[in-house]
Amino acid sequence: MAAERKEQGFVFTGWHMAAVMVLFFGTIITVNLIMAWNASHSWSGLVVQNTYVASQQFNGKVALAKELAASGIEGNLTIEGSRIAYRVVDAKGAPLLADDVSAIFKSPVDERKDFTVILVPAGQGLFVAERDVPAGQWIVDIGTTRDGAKVFHQTLRTVVAAT
Repeated sequence: MAAERKEQGFVFTGWHMAAVMVLFFGTIITVNLIMAWNASHSWSGLVVQNTYVASQQFNGKVALAKELAASGIEGNLTIEGSRIAYRVVDAKGAPLLADDVSAIFKSPVDERKDFTVILVPAGQGLFVAERDVPAGQWIVDIGTTRDGAKVFHQTLRTVVAAT
């Protein structure tokens, strides 16, 4: 009697299992590394320095924001080349008188890119400054004061295109 040998099909061995495990966990680890890199390079995570202090000041800031919004004052920011211009008018469209206008440019990605610009009066409610603003997204926090008191405050999100 001759031993009849049937040819077997695919046999799943320990090497195959090792390859499956390496591919499975390698995929998970790779995805986690990519997500961690994107998270650390896309947002600083810092909103306020001290959350407790910020929570205590929240209601006062909301009341002030409502008061300023009800005043009817409006501001318009333009960035062209290295010229930053901010026009601010009252509820009737008349130029707003102000002693000091400052704009804090905050990068949503990295606070190390943040900078402050002091805008100088150029007449008729227009305030200007010369400074190159790097391309990208910016949160611009603009404060307008007269006689040491805050007259208007506006926060804008803008995108500066690469030139």
